Amino acid sequence: MSQITNEALILACSAIGAGLAMIAGIGPGVGQGYAAGQAAAAVGRNPGAQGDIRATMLMGQAVAETTGLYGLVIAFILLFANPLLGKL
Repeated sequence: MSQITNEALILACSAIGAGLAMIAGIGPGVGQGYAAGQAAAAVGRNPGAQGDIRATMLMGQAVAETTGLYGLVIAFILLFANPLLGKL
């Protein structure tokens, strides 16, 4: 059985952690799709409120997207800036 170095173990765990962090992109995708569908239905029921509905929907989608972006930043940090390798 071959020996696994500490550096190899940290890199492998970082890659797994980056993959898990990208799971955070699923929630915003589903939520934003649902919000856009509900906004389209609301405009269909009340076309006069289109501006208010659009503004509210875009603000909600911007807030929802931050979760996915945070996950992406964490994944990039784990893959490219790997702070754990300096602790060896």
